[in-house]
Amino acid sequence: MTAQDILDSYEMTIGIECHVQLATKTKLFSSADNNARDAAPNTMTHPIDFGLPGMLPVLNKTAVDLAIKAGKALNSKVANVSRFDRKHYFYPDLPKGYQTSQMYEPIILAGYIDAPLENGESVRVRIHHAHMEEDAGKLTHHSDHSLVDLNRAGTPLIEIVSEPDIHSAEAAKAYATELYRLMTYAGVTHGDLYHGNMRFDVNISVAKKGATELGKRAEVKNLNSFRSVEKAAEYEFRRQVALLEAGERVVQETRGWDDAKQVTNSQRSKEDAQDYRYMPDADIPPIVLTDEYIAEVQKEVPTLPYEYREIFSALDVDRSVIGVLLSNQDIAKLMLQVVKSDKSTGHHAEIIANLFTRIKPHDPDTSNESGDPENKAIGLLVSQHAESHGDGKIIADFIDVATMFNNEEISSNAAETIFLSILNGETDPRQIAEAQNLLQVSDEGEIAKIVDEVLADPASARSLEDIRAGKDKAIGYLVGQVMKKSQGKANPALAQKLIRERL
Repeated sequence: MTAQDILDSYEMTIGIECHVQLATKTKLFSSADNNARDAAPNTMTHPIDFGLPGMLPVLNKTAVDLAIKAGKALNSKVANVSRFDRKHYFYPDLPKGYQTSQMYEPIILAGYIDAPLENGESVRVRIHHAHMEEDAGKLTHHSDHSLVDLNRAGTPLIEIVSEPDIHSAEAAKAYATELYRLMTYAGVTHGDLYHGNMRFDVNISVAKKGATELGKRAEVKNLNSFRSVEKAAEYEFRRQVALLEAGERVVQETRGWDDAKQVTNSQRSKEDAQDYRYMPDADIPPIVLTDEYIAEVQKEVPTLPYEYREIFSALDVDRSVIGVLLSNQDIAKLMLQVVKSDKSTGHHAEIIANLFTRIKPHDPDTSNESGDPENKAIGLLVSQHAESHGDGKIIADFIDVATMFNNEEISSNAAETIFLSILNGETDPRQIAEAQNLLQVSDEGEIAKIVDEVLADPASARSLEDIRAGKDKAIGYLVGQVMKKSQGKANPALAQKLIRERL
């Protein structure tokens, strides 16, 4: 039996817990600033966050509203009554001695997410529940001491807990990606993965296919990229299978992910459930929500990824193009308006959709120096242009670019150049094309003269022989020479047509 056969005889089962930082201005129970990303340690705090005597928490209403919106994105019912509990444990970054969470009556009940896979299928992952809670502080360890920063203490979170419905590393990545899109599109979180706005805990177990019981699980904590979710699942699957094949047992434990080495490593044993002595928080009244209030808040949720996907699927473009359009909400919103504005058969919208795939990297997993996903860069240009000139102008300019390309007035490279110029704040595609000398020559007589010059050039003799010998690809050299002599202005399709006629 080969190594692959052995792996194929096992099945992985994955459940994911995701901590989502809510996009509020202040913390969950205090008036301290919630944007502590670049702040000096312990400067974004409040006596409530320190748990000082006599300090009573006040629930952030915006945080509740964001949780209600998350419920819609998760296809979940929002509870009419939910409550906070105290989760007791001692750690230096938790000065109160307990974390305020929701153990028994969470605000978001069962739901589901349909996560699209690269092959065009999708995996449905059920949501067990999602609860609100506050974040703890941060410990920085040095050789002989540790420092506590409480800037994050009290930061509002929702923890989204999935059912163990994921059975491949690819599906785990797809689920994490779709969850990110849903939470950012709904406005629940800013989605800064680099700074931990969303953190994934991946619980994975392995068992023989057909087994009636799941294996012992390992929990890989605090993953902050989709790629690390996928790679950690792949590594854990192989590690656990190797242990079982060697006659050893998998230990239930918490593990960390070493991104540089692409391996997980043991952090602490978790053989028994911790006794956190949960008890109701007597200082915080229950959250009571009427169906009418829930509906009113959820009306504010904008178009979600799966709704965009349904609209864009009518375009004659590859699935990967739709993925690019959904990689940033500003792009998706603009593209939706393009689709609605395009009065043709949709071909213009398809050209514009494909142009978006050519002008930038589209990986929300990748962060730049500022910590923001690189796919936000073009979205920012889109929003800035719309702010300066209005959505209608940028859409009209995009459609003009597509029309010029469709009419063979500009090449695909020229269309890309003009498209970028528009995103950078310029307007009027034809003026841009004229100013940058990008208009394509489609005058048959003018191109015919250049074709004749190229065919008469002794340097073309070898290509002519190859073409006559049946090597049709050699015509590319001749077309290239025509483009060179015309300084890139000749219509390449017309140039090829004229070359074939002369041959």
